[in-house]
Amino acid sequence: MHSAPAPNQVEKIHRIVMHWTAGSHDVSEFDVEHYHEIVSGDGKRVLGKHRPEDNLDLTQQSFAGHTKDLFAGSVGLSMACMRESVEMPFDNGSSPMTERQLDVFCKMVAEYCVRYGLPVTQETVLSHAEVEPTLRVRQTGKWDITVLPGMTYVGDPVAVGNILRDRIRMELRTLQSG
Repeated sequence: MHSAPAPNQVEKIHRIVMHWTAGSHDVSEFDVEHYHEIVSGDGKRVLGKHRPEDNLDLTQQSFAGHTKDLFAGSVGLSMACMRESVEMPFDNGSSPMTERQLDVFCKMVAEYCVRYGLPVTQETVLSHAEVEPTLRVRQTGKWDITVLPGMTYVGDPVAVGNILRDRIRMELRTLQSG
């Protein structure tokens, strides 16, 4: 008889949570400890210290801790940006998200979707700001990603997530046709 895995153990990757670091455009040691891959402000991809598979078995205590109560089976991908940003009243801070960074990020997320066989849905590919309204997992003060390049206000998390998912789906079509 096959037993179900413990709550801190899962058998496969089942979601991607998208983040910003709330830091500078440079990828820091903190960033590589907490995310599986990060895109710097100039669009350079930097691997984190942990592989996504490290988040399948949290009993090993060596995994990327990126989203409260959702570490198991979740890939944490991030953009290095939004240092000194303020949600209300909105201020983009000293390191706002760049369009180049967002382009590379969406392509990267699409590649992870292909690698792990994930469909692009609100439940499987979502921003940290969408976790609480979508999955009902309480988060504290997380508003990443609710602002995209060119926005002058904080958007609704799901509406911004839908924009991101549309861009990721476009990247998926490019990957699959090439």
